[in-house]
Order: sequence, then C-alpha cells, then structure tokens
Amino acid sequence: MALAMAGASFDRPTIEVADILRRHGEAYLRDHVGHGGRTEQRVMSAITGCRTAALGGHVEACDDCGATRVAYNSCRNRHCPKCQGAAREQWLAERHAELLPVPYFHVVFTLPAPIAAMAFQNKGDVYAILFKSAVEAMTTLAANPRRLGAKIGGLAILHTWGQALTHHPHVHCVAPGGGLSLDGSRWIEGRANFFLAVKPLSRLFRRLFLERLQVAFEAKGLGFFWRSRTVGGSGRIRSSFGGHASRRLDRLP
Repeated sequence: MALAMAGASFDRPTIEVADILRRHGEAYLRDHVGHGGRTEQRVMSAITGCRTAALGGHVEACDDCGATRVAYNSCRNRHCPKCQGAAREQWLAERHAELLPVPYFHVVFTLPAPIAAMAFQNKGDVYAILFKSAVEAMTTLAANPRRLGAKIGGLAILHTWGQALTHHPHVHCVAPGGGLSLDGSRWIEGRANFFLAVKPLSRLFRRLFLERLQVAFEAKGLGFFWRSRTVGGSGRIRSSFGGHASRRLDRLP
C-alpha cells in the first residue's frame, strides 16, 4: 500500500480520556462500586488499551521509499473518543443535511433519582420506556389543536451520565418549530420563541412514563437487586420528575 505522510507528526492532545482512566480508573471503580458493572469495566479497558501494544498492531510500509512504522490497533468501541471521531463527524454532517429552514428547539426529559436507580438495574427496559414516553408526549401535545395542531418530527439522543460523571439518564430532543398539518397538506409554523408548554408536557410525560413502568413492573419484566417500593404507590417518585426545559437553539447563550 502507499503510505501517505510517512514520518509526519500527528498532534496529540495534552491529556486524553485514556490517560485519566489509567491514572484514576481503579480508584473510580472502587469509590463507585455500585455503578461500575462489567459493561463499564469493559469500556474502560477498551479505551485505555486503544492504539497501544495491548491490542496488538501492524506494520505500515511505503511502496516508494520503504519507510515503515508500527500502527497499533484501535478498540473500535462506540464509547471511545479516538475511535468515534470520524463516525461522529459523518453523523453530524448527515443530520445537518436533514435540517429544515425553520427554528429548532431543544427539549430535555429527565428521570428522578429513584427511577434512575431502577434504570441502572434495567437499562434496556427503562431506557426504552424513557424514549417512547418522551416521543409520545411531544407528538401528542403537538397534535392537539389547542397547542400546535401539527404532526412533528425530531431527533432524540440518550445520555446516561451527567456533567458530574454520575448516573443521570435523560433524553435530549431536537425538534423543528412547526410540523405538518394533521391531514398532511401544509406546513404549520409555530411561534418564533415558543415550542410547547412545559408544564402540560411534563405532566403528560410523567403519566406516560409511570404507566409504562407500572406495566413492566407488574409483568415482572424488571429486575431488582436491592429493596424497593412498588412503582405506582410512591408519591415521592411521582412528584420528583424534573421540569423539561424547552429552548430555541439559536437563542441559547
């Protein structure tokens, strides 16, 4: 193969996530023993071993000058910041091509701590409920003729950790400020600085989420490895769902 830029130097950040994990990973797992399962440990191992001798490597050689260099293999883990750089840029470009010439709004749906603890033990089930409830809440409220009266679309992304690197599942949604009329014949434009009323959206999301969670609980689809209360009878759980802020994206500070 032809080896482009043989011998060229590549910029490396002063400090990488892998450096932090090598230095503090064991202490982190020890201090957060309840939140560091096998999946998290595998991710940390992949990131710290990425592009090092731990994963093996191969020799690249230039057909013209004969220069060679050793290139260590990548982990290809979806959580690795080094491996996902190109994929991230491609994904962003594809999403950018889909944008409509209208304002977009950012809506966040969060879970209270008691349900976040359930989600940690039942990731697939609870995260699916979170997605479905968030999407249904927005589309149902937007279709109401007293609100927007339109069929909306959007993009939803799950984040399972907060800025403090603690377990904090929440869904970020990006939606256009408008949608198709219910008969699909025209575009209905929303108000310039307003998407959907936060309080009705929050109440609807809370109801839809708890209904689905109750069904999963009664069907014994949830696993618990610590003592817990029944889902539906906890007023504290019902009242501790956070607000779901809606902001126009081009107006954010």
